[in-house]
Amino acid sequence: MNKDTLKMTMLLDFYGDMLTEKQRQCYGLYYNEDLSLTEIAEMTGITKQCVHNIIIRASKKMTEIEEKTGIIQRWTRAREELKRHLARNGATVPKTVTDYFELENRLGI
Repeated sequence: MNKDTLKMTMLLDFYGDMLTEKQRQCYGLYYNEDLSLTEIAEMTGITKQCVHNIIIRASKKMTEIEEKTGIIQRWTRAREELKRHLARNGATVPKTVTDYFELENRLGI
């Protein structure tokens, strides 16, 4: 997963509830399931151009929300601070956290 795709999936994770059902569906199929516009169009019964427009509008809406709130940016900064703290102090953390960091390292995030 490249960084752009990660950013787009994070937008959906954080702000997906603010989209319409169709926007959430098309956006999720495109970024999370890695389906093509044509595949999504066939699945949803709308045109490829319509799918493209829906994804663009959803992306724009969520990006604008992030620009105003900065929630993902703050979350990312807090995660980095936690990683630095753990590296310095060797503190014991739940396995789910270390598994998550391990996954990030494998993905090159």
